[in-house]
Amino acid sequence: MNGPFRASLPLLDNDVMRTFVAIADTGNFSTAAEVVLRTPSAVSMQIKKLEDQLGTTLFLRDARSVALTPQGEVLLTYARRLIALSNEAVSRFIMPELSGVVRLGAPDDIAERLLPGILKNFASKFPGIMVDVTVDGSVRLRRQMEEQRFDLVLMNSVWRPLPTEGEVVFEDKLVWVGAKCGTAHMRDPLPLSIWEDGCLWRQEALNRLEDMKRPYRIAYLSANTMAQRAAIVSDLAIAPMARSYVSDEMAILGPKEGLPELMSFDVRMVVAPDLSIPAKAVADSIRESYAQLNA
Repeated sequence: MNGPFRASLPLLDNDVMRTFVAIADTGNFSTAAEVVLRTPSAVSMQIKKLEDQLGTTLFLRDARSVALTPQGEVLLTYARRLIALSNEAVSRFIMPELSGVVRLGAPDDIAERLLPGILKNFASKFPGIMVDVTVDGSVRLRRQMEEQRFDLVLMNSVWRPLPTEGEVVFEDKLVWVGAKCGTAHMRDPLPLSIWEDGCLWRQEALNRLEDMKRPYRIAYLSANTMAQRAAIVSDLAIAPMARSYVSDEMAILGPKEGLPELMSFDVRMVVAPDLSIPAKAVADSIRESYAQLNA
């Protein structure tokens, strides 16, 4: 006796899965449309078709934001796995030579804020390449690069004196940062949250305060950017920080608050002389990510 008839399950479209993930990551249909190079109306149609296909609602929408439903959260896990598996399969045939290990060094601030996004995008395009990351201070990274312990290194470089090594991928400025509506900058002596000895930003900040004879104390000493940010947001101290890393809960301080101007700096990428093809792919991905940040 034949079993009950069962219709074949519909197939999920990888392009639609990419759109779905883009919306989940950005929290916005219009921004996701830019990521996947489609119009907002096309993106909306893709999601409506997907919801009809699965018989469920994937997003909760209001005038300002988009959030995943519980069903959407379940699908997101599958969507990421499907996309990763598709990329792995395609790269096996189209780019079989792009595999191996790339050794990358980066300072803590870059490793915390920028590298996760860069490496996530890179892994989706080149699943056969493994990137081993070492986080350290720029001075020590430069020395380790000279010892051939890395394939490429990102480092913060001051403009005084003007460095000549490496490729400039981003230009930024060092600023004083405190909690929004905070009072730490009014205290005497001035409470600082800074890095350990050997940090270029620490040296610059302390030199400028000493030049203007502003009393200070090291309230928080850490080699970890997250700990430094916690001290700032808690209004326990202020800190020198890259302007590009200032978040909404922070305020930039300057001469109006009795603080000296700080230096400009750039982020440089230094690569090994005989760069492998996988390492070149990593370098290109870093350039592309910083180009978007510069835009």
